[in-house]
Amino acid sequence: MATRIKTDEFGPERVLEVYDQKTGMHGVVVVDNTARGPGKGGCRFVPDVTTKEVMGLARAMTWKNALADLPFGGAKSGICADPKKVDKEAYIRAFARKIKELIPAAYIAGPDMNTTEKEMDILANEIGNPMATTGKSKGMGGLPHELGSTGYGVFLATMEALSFKGIDPNSTTVAIEGFGNVGTFTMKFLTEKGAKVVAVSDSRGTIYDEKGLDYNKLMETKTKEGTVTKYQSPHGAGSAKLLDGAELFKLPVDVLVPGARPNVIHAGNVNEVKAKIVVEAANIPMTPAIEKKLSQRALVVPDFLANAGGVISSYCEWKGMSEQEMFETVKNRIVANTKLVLSKTKGGYARSAAMSIAKKRVREAMK
Repeated sequence: MATRIKTDEFGPERVLEVYDQKTGMHGVVVVDNTARGPGKGGCRFVPDVTTKEVMGLARAMTWKNALADLPFGGAKSGICADPKKVDKEAYIRAFARKIKELIPAAYIAGPDMNTTEKEMDILANEIGNPMATTGKSKGMGGLPHELGSTGYGVFLATMEALSFKGIDPNSTTVAIEGFGNVGTFTMKFLTEKGAKVVAVSDSRGTIYDEKGLDYNKLMETKTKEGTVTKYQSPHGAGSAKLLDGAELFKLPVDVLVPGARPNVIHAGNVNEVKAKIVVEAANIPMTPAIEKKLSQRALVVPDFLANAGGVISSYCEWKGMSEQEMFETVKNRIVANTKLVLSKTKGGYARSAAMSIAKKRVREAMK
């Protein structure tokens, strides 16, 4: 007897576990809901991925795509292996062949953990259809996430939250966890608008300068040294302080952007968060219970609203738009949806308002 999958009114519609005897590849695709269009969601390549985890991620994509008002449903996939220990291309090609029946009518893949434009190119090539994936290289007509669409969306959501709270961007201090693709672009756009980013962290620690961090110098340091912690402040010796990574969440800033790992704000540090606004650039940076507690004294912009720039970019690629058209579309949708959610937010708990909008849109499509 097959494992019983727990379902509800929204899905999942299909759960497909696949195996390939020749390569040893084991993967899974979960198509959660296709009422609004084909299921859209990334393909991750990690050794500990589970069907249950992929089901949760697919449901999150249902809500994210609905809230972004895209003609996509929710889906997700995973390949269970360490990409450093197997033939990555062979696994991607085997996975593509096994799930071909779902693509692109029910599932459209995209980059996720340990998959990039290169893997999306391979998957589309194996399927024989460029519409099989998004996040492809420019050479295959793609709009790679390296353009910064997610960070741009986080920036836009932050600006709307500042406006909602009546805070002037020019007098705003910001702390950003994570200095990868999302964190770097979030900082770039915020500093261009006059905000002062005073703290940034990576896996080695936090660099903090209350006078403000220089974006170009920080990028140069990260590129040359491989870490932001080697940053030397142009404000003089002793201005920039090296702190533990966890200290970033306790700093006296206006805006906190958790943008890397899950559950970084928890029962042990939630009472020490001093920010007036928390913008969730990462997925699930805190549990719903912790988020609700923090919302009593800070405005928390939920992940599936703030970080939707990437999936909006995917939609633009799917529609054959240019880079310029993509950025304009991200702007229009993030701004409109953030305004809508904040207008319906009671207290600081924006997730409740965001979820009710997403569920209403999916239910209407299901009818």
